Amino acid sequence: MSTFIVEGGHPLNGEITPQGAKNEALQILCAVLLTKDRVIVENIPDILDINNLIAMLRDMGVKVEKLSGHSYAFQADDIDLDYISSKEFVKKAAALRGSVMFVGPLTARFGHAVLPKPGGDKIGRRRLDTHFLGIQKLGAEFEYSPELKAYLIKAKKLTGTYMLLDEASVTGTANIIMASVLADGTTTIYNAACEPYIQQLCRLLTKMGAKIEGIGSNLLTIHGVKELHGASHRILPDMIEVGSFIGMAAMTGSEITLKNVGYDDLGIIPDSFRRLGIEIIRKGDDIYIPRHDGYEIETFIDGSIMTFADAPWPGLSPDLLSVFLVVATQAKGSVLIHQKMFESRLFFVDKLIDMGAQIILCDPHRAAVIGSGKMNSLHSSSLVSPDIRAGIAMLIAAMSAKGESRIQNIDQIDRGYERIDERLNAIGAKITRIDE
Repeated sequence: MSTFIVEGGHPLNGEITPQGAKNEALQILCAVLLTKDRVIVENIPDILDINNLIAMLRDMGVKVEKLSGHSYAFQADDIDLDYISSKEFVKKAAALRGSVMFVGPLTARFGHAVLPKPGGDKIGRRRLDTHFLGIQKLGAEFEYSPELKAYLIKAKKLTGTYMLLDEASVTGTANIIMASVLADGTTTIYNAACEPYIQQLCRLLTKMGAKIEGIGSNLLTIHGVKELHGASHRILPDMIEVGSFIGMAAMTGSEITLKNVGYDDLGIIPDSFRRLGIEIIRKGDDIYIPRHDGYEIETFIDGSIMTFADAPWPGLSPDLLSVFLVVATQAKGSVLIHQKMFESRLFFVDKLIDMGAQIILCDPHRAAVIGSGKMNSLHSSSLVSPDIRAGIAMLIAAMSAKGESRIQNIDQIDRGYERIDERLNAIGAKITRIDE
C-alpha cells in the first residue's frame, strides 16, 4: 500500500492540463466491443482503473495497439467467448466497477455476457437494477450461476422497445444505449442520463453507424442497425479533475492556469465554485485562478445558508462534493453539503475534523461546514484514503495544512488521477510518494 508524504503550505504557480475523463473513457472502451473494425481513441488517461479495463479487453481477445502516450487503437474481431465465462474473468470484472458496461455490447453483438457483482469505491450501495431492467426489456435473460457467483446474460435476439428508467443512471444508460444500437427496431429511453460523457458515447456510436436521436436530452430514440464500423474519437477533459484543481488553487492560495478544460462541457461547475467565493476567469478554453488571500461563501437571496447538493446532469456531480466540502472549511461563512446519491461518501469528514476543520456530520448524507476564513488553519495529520474522491479531498487538505501529512492507501487516488504527485510537484507542490 503506497503513501504520500505531503509538506503543506506551498502555493502552486504555473499551468496544468487536466487528463482525459475517466468516466467517459470507461464507456468508450467498452463500446469498442460493438464492432469488428478498428476504433481509435485519443486522450485516454493513464490511470489504474483505465489500465485495468484495457488489460481485460486484451484478455478477451481485443487487439490493443498503443499509438502514443494517450492514444490507442482497438480491434475486437476475435473475441474469446469462453474466456468471458471463466472464473478468471469473473474475478477481474468483480474488482472493477466499469466492467459492468461490458454487458450491453457483449449481449448486443454476441448474445452472451457475464456479470459478477462489481467492485469500485466503497461509498454505499450502488444498485444495478437499471442495467438489469433495461437489458431485460430488450429481450435478454438473466440467470444466476452459484458456481461462478455471477449472472449469465443470454439473448437470441434483442428487440427495440420503450422504457422509462427507474433512475437516470449514467452507467445504466450507457449500457442500455450500447445494447440498443444493434437491436431490431426502435428503442426509446426516457429518463436517460444526459451527462456530457453520455453525449460523447452517443457521438462515437453515431460515427460508427448507429442512429441515435435526442443526444443531450433525457429522451433518446435509437433505431437499431445490423452492424457498426470503425471510427476515431477524442475523450473530453476530466471535469472532476478540473474541479479538483480549482478547489486546490483556492485553498492553497495559488495562482494557476488550467489549460484546455473543455469549458463548454463543465456545466454549473465554474459557477458553483464562484458561489464559494472563488474567482474564476475564463480565457478561451482555459481557466485562470488568481491568488486568493481568502474567499467568502455566498448566501441565498433570502439570506439562508448556501447548500450544495448533487443531482443528475445538469446538476452538480456527486464526485465533486468531497472537494466542495474540504474547500469550504477554509472559506468565510457556512455551507450545507448534501450528498444525496451515496450514503457513505461523507464519512471521511472525521479526518478533516482531526485536522482542525469545523464540520458537523448531520447524518450519512449531510454535513454542515462552518468556514473560519482561515482563522483556524488546518494542521497536518495521518490519513487513509477510502475512495478516489475522498482521497483527492484529503490531498487538498494536506497541501493547505501546516506541517507534514501522510496519506495512506493512495492506490485509490491513482485509480482516478494520473501521476497526480508528479504533475503537482511540477508547479510547486511538495509531495513524496513512498511505495510500500
